[in-house]
Amino acid sequence: MIKHYDLVIAGGGMVGASLACALLPVAQALQLKIALVELQPLPPPDESRFQPSYDARSTALAYGARSFYQATGVWQRLQEHLTPIEHIHVSDRGHFGATRLHAADEQVPALGYVVENHWLGQVLLDHIRKDRSGCLDFICPAEIESFTPGEGCSLLSVKTPDAQLQLQAELAVIADGGRSGLREALGISCEEHHYDQHALVANISLDRPHQQVAYERFTDSGPMALLPGETLDGEFRCGLVWTLPDEDVADVLALDDVAFLQQLQQTFGYRAGRFMRVGERYSYPLKLTLAQEQVRAGLVVLGNAAHALHPIAGQGYNLALRGVTDLAENLIASRQMGISLGDLARLQTYEQQRKADQLRTIGFSDKTMRLFSNPNPILSLGRSLGLQFLDICPLGKTLFARAAMGLNSPALQLPR
Repeated sequence: MIKHYDLVIAGGGMVGASLACALLPVAQALQLKIALVELQPLPPPDESRFQPSYDARSTALAYGARSFYQATGVWQRLQEHLTPIEHIHVSDRGHFGATRLHAADEQVPALGYVVENHWLGQVLLDHIRKDRSGCLDFICPAEIESFTPGEGCSLLSVKTPDAQLQLQAELAVIADGGRSGLREALGISCEEHHYDQHALVANISLDRPHQQVAYERFTDSGPMALLPGETLDGEFRCGLVWTLPDEDVADVLALDDVAFLQQLQQTFGYRAGRFMRVGERYSYPLKLTLAQEQVRAGLVVLGNAAHALHPIAGQGYNLALRGVTDLAENLIASRQMGISLGDLARLQTYEQQRKADQLRTIGFSDKTMRLFSNPNPILSLGRSLGLQFLDICPLGKTLFARAAMGLNSPALQLPR
């Protein structure tokens, strides 16, 4: 038996679940039938109590994400475990230049927010679970074994523990992450550039409150970010993203906690205070990835499956969320006009909207990383002068802050 959907979302992570939440407020009015297919099993409904974890990975949400999650109805619960970023401090280690941004100067409550990935995922999935419109089916755990997109409808063969399902959809959205097996199976190639660097990620305890300050610190080995996190058991916790050359990352990971904190302190300095404890450490290779095709008839590639960029300035998830925003707007408009969600011309309009933002954001992160990684003394002087000038130029700081907050992109306004 073949079951028909208007939209099938492959991947129930933060991006795929956000797209589902964006469409749910209007799904019943537009008679949208949606399926969300996720490989990992859902936790039982009675495991809804959230306990922050010292070692949890976190994401920086730009201030513009607040409008999106308010519109989708999840913000009130999400903010229970958010840490606001009220100040951003950008500096170049060993040089005099620095720029400071303050939420109060921009007349906003926060420049952004830090959220544990587990909490964001739980809030999104709980929101989907509580939907009573009957417009969304959560197929989980399940694996898409074959996928044939087409102008009229896409065909998907889905394997669950109990059955083999055959699905039809006007549109299928691939949102299964950077190592997307579906993208590769469809022969969608990616432009890739390896930075010869790894990101080392861990949580760090400070000897003092972080005062809601996020640090972006450029060093000889690469940029470092320190993000304010929730205080747990009296410990003032921050999330660390430390960029290291490929040849150094194994040695740094192998250090015991005391030696690691000493090297981190020596590299970062004492602007944030003294580092007291480090949690579990993770690392992953850094590369710039951009899918050569992000739409086909009946198909959209979304989120990390479409693009991945250097973590400098923390723009990766926010770029993906803007893609979710534009795609949701596109699908709502198509439905209102009586056009198939998989119509190629309509999807190409969406792709053109996204390309400019993607190229601008990826270009900014790539050029900034290269500029601040260059040891040329003339460039070092120019960087310091640039940061210092930005710090004393109110208009420049406002433009920079608005870009960092994602306010130069339209926010999704729902419900209709």
